[in-house]
Amino acid sequence: MDILLRPAADAIMTMHGLDPTDRDSAEYKRLCRDLGYRITMDAALDNLGIDSDVFVVGPFTKEAADPGWIENELSRIGFTLQDIEVKVVLVTLADEELFRERILGRHSPLDDWKFRNWEVFRSSLGSRTVTWPLPEPNVALIDNSHPDVAVTAKLVEQFVYD
Repeated sequence: MDILLRPAADAIMTMHGLDPTDRDSAEYKRLCRDLGYRITMDAALDNLGIDSDVFVVGPFTKEAADPGWIENELSRIGFTLQDIEVKVVLVTLADEELFRERILGRHSPLDDWKFRNWEVFRSSLGSRTVTWPLPEPNVALIDNSHPDVAVTAKLVEQFVYD
C-alpha cells in the first residue's frame, strides 16, 4: 500500500506544508489515508477481475470494523463473497518492545513520526478483529514474534493455501 500511495502522499503532504514522510499523523490520515486504500483496492480489484490471486497488505483498521466493507468493495467489480474466497491474516507480536524493534529495524523515514509520537502510536498496536461476514476458518491470528521471518511466512502460506 505504501508503494502505491507514496508518490501521491508525498506530493499532497508537501503541498500542505507537511512532512512528506509522515504516514501516521491526524493530518496524514485526513489528507491521504482513504486515498491510499482506494488506490490499493482498485489495484487489487483489477487483478481479481483477471482471475489472479491477490494479496493485499495493510492495517485496514477502519475497514475491518465495517461489516459491509469487503462486500461493498467486491460489488464494485460485480462479485460477492460467494464468488471470491477472502482470507484475512491478523499479524501480532509478543509485546510492544518487539513492535518497536521491528519498526526500528526497517530504517524507514516513514516511521519517524511513530517514534516521535510513540505514546499516541502505541495505542494502534492492540489486538484487532475483522467484522466482515467471513467463515471463522478464513481469519487467522498469526504471531510474527519468531526471529526467523521464514517461520511466519510458512504459517501464512499454509493458512492461505491449505
